[in-house]
Amino acid sequence: MKKITILGSTGSIGTQTLEIIASHPDLFEVEALAAGANVQLLVDQARRHRPRMVSLATKEAAEQAAPLLPAGTKVLYGEQSLIELAADPSSDYIVTAMVGSRGLRSTLAAIEAGKTIGLANKETLVTAGHLVMKRASERGVAILPVDSEHSAIFQCLNGERHSTVKKLVITASGGSFRDRTRAELEGVTVQQALSHPNWSMGAKITIDSATMVNKGLEVIEAHWLFDMPYDQIDVIIHPESIIHSYVEFADYSIIAQLGWPDMRVPIQYALTYPDRLPTPTKPFHLAELGKLHFREMDYERFPCLRMAFECGRIGGSLPTVFNAANEVAVARFLDGQIAFLDIERTIEAVLSRHKPEQLPELETIEEIDRWARSEAACCI
Repeated sequence: MKKITILGSTGSIGTQTLEIIASHPDLFEVEALAAGANVQLLVDQARRHRPRMVSLATKEAAEQAAPLLPAGTKVLYGEQSLIELAADPSSDYIVTAMVGSRGLRSTLAAIEAGKTIGLANKETLVTAGHLVMKRASERGVAILPVDSEHSAIFQCLNGERHSTVKKLVITASGGSFRDRTRAELEGVTVQQALSHPNWSMGAKITIDSATMVNKGLEVIEAHWLFDMPYDQIDVIIHPESIIHSYVEFADYSIIAQLGWPDMRVPIQYALTYPDRLPTPTKPFHLAELGKLHFREMDYERFPCLRMAFECGRIGGSLPTVFNAANEVAVARFLDGQIAFLDIERTIEAVLSRHKPEQLPELETIEEIDRWARSEAACCI
C-alpha cells in the first residue's frame, strides 16, 4: 500500500487526487495533507482520510482547525511545515499540488528523503530545474508528471529510445480568449478570463491558460523532465483538448495520448504507474467527436509563450524571473489592480531589468524570486 502525502490538498489537483485515493482504498493511504487557508475543506478531508499530520499556512488557521480534527491528527503551520511533511518518513509518495514556486523547498526535501514524487507543481522545475533534476538523479528518485500534457508525453515515450525522438508537441486549448484578437482583449474582465471552455481549474492556472503563460511553463518543465532541447519542443492549439500531447519520432511516426479533458486520468496514472486501473470518468469514443481541430501557434498573439521559450533557451535565472513576475501580475489582475494585457507587460518589463545568472544555487534563486516579485508589484 502506498502511503501518500499531498501538498496542496484543497486545490483542484489535491481534491481530485483524494477522489482517486478514495476509489482505491486497498491501494492508498493518506499520511499527511497540507493546505493554505481553506480550514473547513482541510478539516473535512482529514475527517474522511484520517492523516497523521496536516498543515495550514498560518498559526491562526491551524488553531482554528485543531479542535475540529480527528483525534491523533497533528496540526502544523507555516512554510517550514511543508518541508517537515515532505521529509517525514511515514510516507513514501508525495503529490506536489501547490500552485506557484512555494513547492520548491518541499520538493527538494522529498527528494532528499528518497520519495517518489507526483509532480503537479510545474513552477518547481521552471524556477530550479537544474537543481531538482540533478538531485533526483543523484538520489535515484522518480519524478512522475501529473500535468495532463506531460503525462501524455511520458506515456508516449514508454518503451522508446530518447535518441529516436524528433519532437515533443504540447497541445494547448487556447484558453478563455482563444478566438479573440489582441484588440478584443482590451478591457476583458476577470470573470471572462476565468471561463475556461474545457477544463475546471483553479483561478491562477486558468488565467495562465488565457495568457498562454501556462503553456510556456509547461515547455520549460518538459525541457527538464524529458531532457529535450527547446528546438525539439513545439506547441500547437487544439481547441477540443482531446489529444493531450504527442511525440514525433525520427521516422515521422507520431504517438499521441487521447482522452476526455479529465485530470483524474493523469493523476491516477502517476499514482499507479506502471499499472493502469479503471478511473471514475466516462469512456472515450472517437465517433462521438467526429473531428478534431488544430491551429499553428501564433507567437505574436500570445507573446507570453514567446517570452517563455526565450527565457528557457537563455536559461539560468530568467525562468525564475518569468514565473515570479507572472505570479504577481496574475494576483494583481485577479484583485482588479491591473488590466489583463498588463500581465504580459509586467512580465516583459521585469525580464528587461534582469541580468541572468547561470546555474544559480537555491539561495540565489530565492533572492532573485523576491526581487522579481518586488519589481512586478509596482512596475505598472
